[in-house]
Amino acid sequence: MRKKLFIPGPTEVKSEVLEKMANPLISHRGKEASDLQRGISQKLQKLMYTHNEILLSTSSGSGLMEGAVRSCTRQRAAIFTCGAFGERWYEMAVANQVNADRFNVEYGQAITSEMVEQALKSGNYDLITITHNETSTGVMNPIEEIAKVVQKYPDVIFCVDTVSSLGGIKIPVDELGIDICITSSQKCLGLPPGISLCSISEKALLAAKEVKHRGVYFDLLRLYEYLVKKDYQYPSTPSLSHMFALDYQLDLILEEGLENRFQRHQIMADKVREWAKDNFSLFAEEKFASNTVTCVKNTNGFNFKKLNQRLAEKGFMISGGYGKLKDKTFRIAHMGDMTVQEVEELLTTIDEIMEQEG
Repeated sequence: MRKKLFIPGPTEVKSEVLEKMANPLISHRGKEASDLQRGISQKLQKLMYTHNEILLSTSSGSGLMEGAVRSCTRQRAAIFTCGAFGERWYEMAVANQVNADRFNVEYGQAITSEMVEQALKSGNYDLITITHNETSTGVMNPIEEIAKVVQKYPDVIFCVDTVSSLGGIKIPVDELGIDICITSSQKCLGLPPGISLCSISEKALLAAKEVKHRGVYFDLLRLYEYLVKKDYQYPSTPSLSHMFALDYQLDLILEEGLENRFQRHQIMADKVREWAKDNFSLFAEEKFASNTVTCVKNTNGFNFKKLNQRLAEKGFMISGGYGKLKDKTFRIAHMGDMTVQEVEELLTTIDEIMEQEG
């Protein structure tokens, strides 16, 4: 039986979007490819509320995360972590011999603007990374408050991982002063995994010019300069099939209306959070709870594996705890093209299973 995915990626993909990936291929060096990429960039600029250029990468979001910290750290990076994916950014910095310090909070808590202020006022850092929506813990960091602090330090490059939030939550990139805003296809954008994208500011590009060893494939400056020189093309062959689907899906997102899409995500999150509080408890502090994935603390020792087995029999799947939260939490995603009705159906089904299991 096919299972409807309420997991934090990959998410459900509309059949008509999947069909676009079967479009006949075109030359990635022709005018059609340039027109396709240019159109995608213009639509993404609307979704991201930015005038900055958009770069695509045939990789998961992790590729552009690594590219950002390697390409644009001139002296030292401040990596803020509140879960497994923030930790990943620190591991990337270390592995690439980028000077970096990690600032972390206990899982379930959020990065605060005070933490960021304390780090930046030292004058030691010229780049910071923030995970906007930490998928492993269900924490959404207060990006607006953090942005106000970062804007007081104009030489600092502001990198934000919005992999599990962009497309489900309003993220006004230019207003927040985000220099590199990264996301990927398989979460709120409602596409199959395999492609990622970022906006990049002029300030970030100028910083990258000061960095001698930026790598090759994930060198953001190289991607940008090639795109400009070659009229929206890339140095390596991109996933044209993903681009066909992304172009079409962005039309659907804009047709739904951005505010309508964000409101739908808010309603789904509210319903799941209330259900979680009634039956278990939230893992994240509620005022920082995510609007795209809810991390539930398994307070009554319910057998999650058995629950998911029973859900599978009824055509659903949710996700277990990630990393060190395995068996301590489980997660219900409510992102992408999921509807409020589908969320309600899932929660009703879980209630029925729990009642039967006693």
